Amino acid sequence: MNLVETTINAIAPVDRSLCAPIQAHLDNLTKPRGSLGQLESIAMQFCVAAGTQRPRIGRKVIYSFAADHGVTDEGVSAFPKAVTRQMVANMLNGGAAVNVLARHVNAEVRVVDVGVDDPLLDLNGLIRRKVRSGTRNMARGPAMTEQEARSAVEVGIELAIGAIAEGAGLLGTGEMGIGNTTPSSAILATLLPCDVPEVTGRGTGIDDVTLKRKIEVIRRAIDVNRGLLDTPFGALAAVGGLEIAGICGLILGAASRRIPVVVDGFISSAGAMVATKMCPHVTGYLFYSHRSNEAGHSVFLDRCGIRPILALDMRLGEGTGAALAMSVIEAAIKIYNEMATFDSAAVSRKEE
Repeated sequence: MNLVETTINAIAPVDRSLCAPIQAHLDNLTKPRGSLGQLESIAMQFCVAAGTQRPRIGRKVIYSFAADHGVTDEGVSAFPKAVTRQMVANMLNGGAAVNVLARHVNAEVRVVDVGVDDPLLDLNGLIRRKVRSGTRNMARGPAMTEQEARSAVEVGIELAIGAIAEGAGLLGTGEMGIGNTTPSSAILATLLPCDVPEVTGRGTGIDDVTLKRKIEVIRRAIDVNRGLLDTPFGALAAVGGLEIAGICGLILGAASRRIPVVVDGFISSAGAMVATKMCPHVTGYLFYSHRSNEAGHSVFLDRCGIRPILALDMRLGEGTGAALAMSVIEAAIKIYNEMATFDSAAVSRKEE
């Protein structure tokens, strides 16, 4: 078996036998039952995923995968491909939004070149795991070979396992890649499934003419690659992206070690969808950070019955939503661990 298959085989369902004692502890905290709402649900999900009644966050690490896309040749983005390289440099210099928010929540940002169409030779601090210099144009054929997609997934798996060995207890996904809402929309349209316009939005701010072109390009890509879309992995290779594959692998690797992952926004959700289709057990290990303002994300969340942690009209990516949601998750675990119980505080309970 290859690393992807071995990792999937190692992913177990979350331990639901812990729900009763965890709920009993939450109900014994000095508050009316359920009065902390989603914070209590988050604490429950984290404990069940980690398989413990004594949760510990540990280090918080956000991996932002960077890659380029051949489909930008079709004029689907408002920005040139060169911006991917420029934003990678900005992130490594600590000047991007994800850096600011990660500092705010005491998380580490790690930037990974899994497929930027530039050698990036002069950038310090970059994790260099390039599989190829950008994908091929998916509107004319497969974006990647299956081996290339597998290699990118393996990058994510290896990075997750490495971070966990260093003490990470919560991982976050992020990405940077001009044009990457196009393959993300193609993946969601294929795997949900749904009509292309339902999950296709303006990305970096394209106008009406470009949006119409983008929809037609995605439709053409799905049609051209029709015979390769029968499996989640086939869809990832044919109409996906290298950073999306890296995100998929990070999620699989973390789940195989019972470590929760915070999924960022629209692009990260495409990677998460591939991972959950490849292994449904993965679902229990995922927190969806926020409801992106990118058209299509609400379709994905609602179709899958997912309640995200935040709704702030964000659509930047990078890992920004993951960083903010990590703060809420950490708050929920602190409530669980540090709040007094009725017994310890000698507080009277509600009369039955």
